[in-house]
Amino acid sequence: FLWGVGSSAYQTEGAWDKDGKGPSIWDAFTHKKGKVFRNETGDSACDGYYKVKDDIQLLKELKVNHYLLSISWPRIMPTGIKTEQLNEKGIQFYNDTINSLLENNITPIVSLYHWDLPQVLQEKYGGWQNISMINYFNDYANLCFEKFGDRVKHWITFSNPWAVAEKGYETGEHAPGLKLGGCGAYKAAHHIIKTHAKVWHSYNNTWRKEQRGMVGISLTSGWGEPVDPHSQTDRDAAERYIQFHLGWFANPIYRGDYPEVMKNYVGRKSAQQGLGTSRLPTFSVQEKTYIKGTSDFLGIGHFTTRYVLQKNFPFLQVSSYHTDPDLAELVDPNWPAPGPKWLYSVPWGFRRLLNFIKTQYGNPVIYVTENGVSETVQCAQLCDEWRIQYLKGYINEILKALNDGVNVKGYTAWSLLDKFEWNKGFSERFGLYHIDFKHKNKPRYPKASVDYYKKIISANGFPNPREVENWHQKAMDTCSATHQHLAADSLITHMEMVTEIVLPTVFTLCILIIIVLLIVYLRNHS
Repeated sequence: FLWGVGSSAYQTEGAWDKDGKGPSIWDAFTHKKGKVFRNETGDSACDGYYKVKDDIQLLKELKVNHYLLSISWPRIMPTGIKTEQLNEKGIQFYNDTINSLLENNITPIVSLYHWDLPQVLQEKYGGWQNISMINYFNDYANLCFEKFGDRVKHWITFSNPWAVAEKGYETGEHAPGLKLGGCGAYKAAHHIIKTHAKVWHSYNNTWRKEQRGMVGISLTSGWGEPVDPHSQTDRDAAERYIQFHLGWFANPIYRGDYPEVMKNYVGRKSAQQGLGTSRLPTFSVQEKTYIKGTSDFLGIGHFTTRYVLQKNFPFLQVSSYHTDPDLAELVDPNWPAPGPKWLYSVPWGFRRLLNFIKTQYGNPVIYVTENGVSETVQCAQLCDEWRIQYLKGYINEILKALNDGVNVKGYTAWSLLDKFEWNKGFSERFGLYHIDFKHKNKPRYPKASVDYYKKIISANGFPNPREVENWHQKAMDTCSATHQHLAADSLITHMEMVTEIVLPTVFTLCILIIIVLLIVYLRNHS
């Protein structure tokens, strides 16, 4: 069983315009005022571009088997178009990163796309609204297979394409920030699914024999539980919740087409609006055959659960992906919500989701690619008790799912570092390691969860309750000492700021006052 941690390029690398990197849609989006909390950007993020060796040291400390990272498309191909320009420095950066991981016995799991589309492709073609992305992305993927595929054996085409489509082209909360209500998300997803299939076939036909790797996709989905499990309408609504999230992408890949319930609901709503065709695009017979079976493993991101019930939206309302499935989501106020209001800790939902995948998609090989919890506090909290409880609960449910016969092969805690959290800026912290973003060196400090997760990895799970309780206690003791260290460092940083900024300012003011007084004195005496 593989244990690891993950992160993504835009959230951690920084160096947004250094060494020949082209702009991404996230660079453009975050540079517009009002798009991100406090107008924060990922321009420097965690400075991961300059701290590869330091961060690999953290991975060694954790004793992980694998590290999930993403490649920034515009870092190696500045305009996104292969024939226009390649950036050798960008390619070298990922070569060095991959080599360092392997030298330290850490398996790289590489995502080709964690949301940072080259800005040129957005401006020229409208990004994922345009079918031409399929060939541009396939060229990029083939370049990655050519340059890194001799060492990378686990490839993810897209990380959480649901968010790319829904937040990028429906609500506009994420880059490129388009609000194409009712159609935009479906169109983007349609092109992403076709692109994924093309890349899988490229690998299968050109690279697999020589490189012997695997290509999958990483889909993020919550679990939907019926409010009343005895009510057929609630059970149907919960099923729709899963199908409109996970099934939207998984169904075409594993069964050849969109879920029937999606086709029915979106088709019916489109007809009620007087549209000639459904807002959900259709696959041709050839496309269905081409897409079906294009995944060597399924990556699963999972964070939380919702209770679901039936809710009818009058068809007169403006059409939207959110009103199409006719459902409402609820939460139990007793569920722990340590961080942001969307992320409740509901471990039992994970086992149900994993079993659903096993039943629906023929028990595929699963790697958990993202699972974790964030805090929203502004001051440093290294004793992250809630994260320890979250990890313990969710990992334990994976163990139960394994006993149910689900084919889970690995787990990736999300994430290694506190990082830029998209439109939430730095206000949400998912990291096992805290970063002091105010300090110019962006130092990393282990939270209590580092110590705890390290023990889980060493034991390959949970030995007995007493020992696990012991881990918990030791982790909390360690974090108290680290907290004192952080407090001392913060004080030093504060003092440095005083000496670097305040003293020169005061000194300059003094000189100015002396000059003014001197001028006044000379005038009076002349």
